Amino acid sequence: MLHLTSWMTTLPMMLIGMVGIILVIGIIVLAVMLLNRLTSRK
Repeated sequence: MLHLTSWMTTLPMMLIGMVGIILVIGIIVLAVMLLNRLTSRK
């Protein structure tokens, strides 16, 4: 039931989506770390 041609056409789109999600999560983590450093008062 696994069609190799459709798998090869959808794989690059899936990889682009995964990379986009990882980049967005990384940007959110960096923004939270930056805000913690700017607003921490010790």
